[in-house]
Amino acid sequence: MTIEKRTLVDYDAPNRSTGIINGKTSNVLNWDDTRFAWAYPMYKNMLQNFWIPDEINMSNDLKQWPELSDREQQSFKKIIGLLAFLDSIQTDYSGKIADYLTDSSLAALMQVLSFQEVVHNQSYSYILSTLVPSAEQEEIFDYWKHDPILQKRNQFITDGYQDFIDDPSPENFLKSCVYDVVLEGLFFYAGFAFFYNLARNQKMVSTSTMINYINRDEQIHVHLFSRIFNETLKEQTQLDDEEFRQFTTETFRQAAELEIEWAHHIIGEDFPGIPMMDLDSYIRFTANTRAQQMGAERPFPEHRKNPMRWIRAYQNVDEGKSDFFEQKSRQYTKVSEDNGFDDL
Repeated sequence: MTIEKRTLVDYDAPNRSTGIINGKTSNVLNWDDTRFAWAYPMYKNMLQNFWIPDEINMSNDLKQWPELSDREQQSFKKIIGLLAFLDSIQTDYSGKIADYLTDSSLAALMQVLSFQEVVHNQSYSYILSTLVPSAEQEEIFDYWKHDPILQKRNQFITDGYQDFIDDPSPENFLKSCVYDVVLEGLFFYAGFAFFYNLARNQKMVSTSTMINYINRDEQIHVHLFSRIFNETLKEQTQLDDEEFRQFTTETFRQAAELEIEWAHHIIGEDFPGIPMMDLDSYIRFTANTRAQQMGAERPFPEHRKNPMRWIRAYQNVDEGKSDFFEQKSRQYTKVSEDNGFDDL
């Protein structure tokens, strides 16, 4: 069984869709008449989170950049390069999967998601253009091509996405949703921890502000894909629900080990403020959280507590309704005519 692409217009179908995939819809979106009560609030939440990277003043980060250790600088640059790769792939995948969503409200949410991923990529370019020469920025954006550990980790996602692109079946659709939640809900998180650790030491706070905004966007994306996954399993009753729950658990088990391997590679042992034993456990704990969001069993039942509780202030933003920098004294300042790089 394959999934049919959404038609541009269907005069005989209702505006309110009859299914997430292979449903009927006129393709006209009425936010007051959608199948899922959570769709419009999620849309509003995504709009409320709108932000522009180059409104965030990077002058303090530029001053601090030479003061970071070589190790901190190398990890910083390589993590930014990785995030740029992931968000670039995500932009393309979310556009492709949107073509098969026959619920117009979900297709609209996916378009907003794609836009947010583009904004995330702009932030990475903005950060690097502030801190390093353009030739070095290009090298950083190519880092993913040359590191074998990173290649193995990234291929885990891209293979899952490509299976759906090559064979858009309901099975591959659902599996690609699991890989999406791995990307947005797990594979960012060692990198996020690195930047939040800098921020709690009052280093590179403007960069960490952008990372926080990206983090809150990604949390909403995880909620969207986990809902699509669970609702599709309810609709597609011919599919084996238990089989996909088991697939989810096993996928997150493998993904966590790949993320741990990369975290050891990119951050390494004895990094100030990030004990690797705690980071390993935190990654497994996060994998458990995501698997449960997908309605699956925990892949690591023994990891039920977050060992890096300090990080909660930075990433638990209630699907984007709050901002940890508003809860602390170090609010960011937008760039203006009276407040910019000329002040350095």
